[in-house]
Amino acid sequence: MQQVALSWLIYRLTHSEFLLGLTAFTSQIPSFIATPFGGALADRVNRHKLLIFTQTLAMIQAFLLAWLTLGGMIHIGWIIGLGVMMGLINALDMPTRQSFLIEMVEEPQHLTNAIALNSSLMNAARLVGPAIAGFLVAWVGEGYCFLINAISYIAVIIALCAMHIKPRQQAASKAPLLHHIRDGFSYAFGFLPIRSLILYMAIISLVGMPYMVLMPVFAKDIFHGNAQTLGMLMGAAGIGALVAALCLANRKNVLGLSRWILFASGMFSLGLIGFSFSRFFPLSLLMLSVVGFGMMLQLGAINIVLQTLVEEDKRGRVMSLFTMSFMGMAPIGCLLAGALGEKIGVPETLLLSGCVCLLAAFWMAWHIPKIREAARPVYIAKGIVDEIPAPIPVNPDE
Repeated sequence: MQQVALSWLIYRLTHSEFLLGLTAFTSQIPSFIATPFGGALADRVNRHKLLIFTQTLAMIQAFLLAWLTLGGMIHIGWIIGLGVMMGLINALDMPTRQSFLIEMVEEPQHLTNAIALNSSLMNAARLVGPAIAGFLVAWVGEGYCFLINAISYIAVIIALCAMHIKPRQQAASKAPLLHHIRDGFSYAFGFLPIRSLILYMAIISLVGMPYMVLMPVFAKDIFHGNAQTLGMLMGAAGIGALVAALCLANRKNVLGLSRWILFASGMFSLGLIGFSFSRFFPLSLLMLSVVGFGMMLQLGAINIVLQTLVEEDKRGRVMSLFTMSFMGMAPIGCLLAGALGEKIGVPETLLLSGCVCLLAAFWMAWHIPKIREAARPVYIAKGIVDEIPAPIPVNPDE
């Protein structure tokens, strides 16, 4: 709700595609810079307590945004400043939340389903939230969306406090935090499967994810609608993403996910290209559903593969790099998309994004056999696949 209401508020105040991109950039770039520190911290401290702390800070940020908007004091400077604050909070929260998931799941074989169910809940919210936001913005304004979001954090914090998590054994480390971060980078980029998946996600986030920041332009200028139109567009992407998450939830293990990643990559790219050409609103909703399905399927599948491959003592740092790849690159992409949208047009910008994402999908298809080969020893060690014994040589004299 807050995301939809905020993007509508920015475009209502400024009528600028570039400022839409700039605001998204300033709110997300702190994640790109500070997330490695958050991941290293998540490997060294109690993740449960750290999450309670970050969610409390996020609640304060949401209350400030609501107070300024309802009080009529909001302007683009406040929006950018509070966006930077939220970006710094997310730099701590997101890698901690991603790595904390495995502490909530006692049996390793349930991890795939847990990640997918987590995605299902997130995308159910993405489906319902934009529709409610569109109605509320048209009825009472953006401030009440921000207020509802702020109040919702109370339930989140209560839920976290109610959890009884078995304490994680943490290796004592007196090494400086920067040394810890460097070790995480060396591990992740020294192992082909993790390196390839993170680089691929970074490309998709740079050129593909910024489509969301341009949705107010489509809603207002291309389809000549209002905040409810924006809610329908965002909700359509949420429907596709929810279906993808439910598909992942039915999987039993990580095997075969490489094919799903390639399939999802193609759907996401072709969906963006189709949406850029469409001027028929129902068809545009369908194309956004395809985009949401492809984005969530590849994001969830890559998350599952990484969580399966990573060593436990490096989980926080690897998940921070994963967070950087899809949250940290997105602000740079938003800035580029906003500038390109004003220069060559918003539909043309999305067409270019879809074509580059399609090229990235071909690059990933070329890497998949190497990823499978490098990941196989890890899967064997974890009992996910059986080791194929070497053939017994036959003595022709016997």
